[in-house]
Amino acid sequence: MAARATPSKTPAKPRVSIEQVPWNRVRPAPIILVSGPEAFLADRAVSRLRELLRAEDPALEVSDLEADNYANGELATLASPSLFGEPRLIRVANVEKCNDAFLDEALRYIENPAQDTYLVLRHGGGVRGKKLLDAIRAGQGGGIEVPCLELKREADKHDFVGAEFSTADRRVTPGAVRALVSAFADDLAELAAAVRQLLADSSGDVTESTVERYYSGRVETNAFRVADTAIAGRGGEALGLLRHALASGADPVPVVAAFASKLRTMAKVAGSRGRSGELASKLGLAPWQVERAQRDLQGWTEEGLARSIEFIAETDAQVKGAGRDPVFALERMVSMISARGAVRQY
Repeated sequence: MAARATPSKTPAKPRVSIEQVPWNRVRPAPIILVSGPEAFLADRAVSRLRELLRAEDPALEVSDLEADNYANGELATLASPSLFGEPRLIRVANVEKCNDAFLDEALRYIENPAQDTYLVLRHGGGVRGKKLLDAIRAGQGGGIEVPCLELKREADKHDFVGAEFSTADRRVTPGAVRALVSAFADDLAELAAAVRQLLADSSGDVTESTVERYYSGRVETNAFRVADTAIAGRGGEALGLLRHALASGADPVPVVAAFASKLRTMAKVAGSRGRSGELASKLGLAPWQVERAQRDLQGWTEEGLARSIEFIAETDAQVKGAGRDPVFALERMVSMISARGAVRQY
């Protein structure tokens, strides 16, 4: 009787044995692996670490290396004991592009890290340098990892803003958080800068009116905010935002495009069942887009969604020259969407 073949096993992923800490709770360690594609959070983590170390010893020596342009012996030279024994912070950029010289010397270094030296390795993602990352994650060198993933979901951005205010011991209302994320959703650095300005220039609780007072142009001319408000059924508010946007110089064509983008995504998600990650892969969307569309679909019918998509196509033609009054066409569209596609005379 022939022996039964043993099924092949998929190689297990390397086990992560070191502590993983959030970027805003980074702490000193012999090796600090700052991983992930979100450059803004990575920069904040490294800056926070430098501040912590300088607070402990103002004589801290800070050095920078580029792993893709590394020359033999640089790491050993910077990590060698100094005459006066100052602590050292060595920051290495572009580890995901490292050359062979850096990879070899870094692997040797983590076997026996120098005393009073903190080595920060910034790896933005990819397979280059994987051998080094696996060794660090397995515990070699006594390091920690600071994962810096992109904040794609709205909920993650809301949490980020909330944490910024909490760190500053200031209260912020949910409406203010929504307004900030809506206005600065495309750039995390701008979002953080907006929070810092509010913290510096205002006092007391930060509310939605506070945000609009400081960023009224940015908040109210955001085409997607007009679309979000209309899709939620708040017609009067949506028309007010639209008129303010147009008065501030917004072009009608991108406004229609924002509505079209939102409703196309809603149509893709409508009727689908499953977890956001599974649906995202199936529909070619990001998980946060699926979750947002699922929330937006509340109160909508399939018929109303279909009528609205057709109406947006008509409005698109109107604002591109087929009609005589683009503003009137936009207002009709906003009213139609705010009624969730209900049949009315517009």
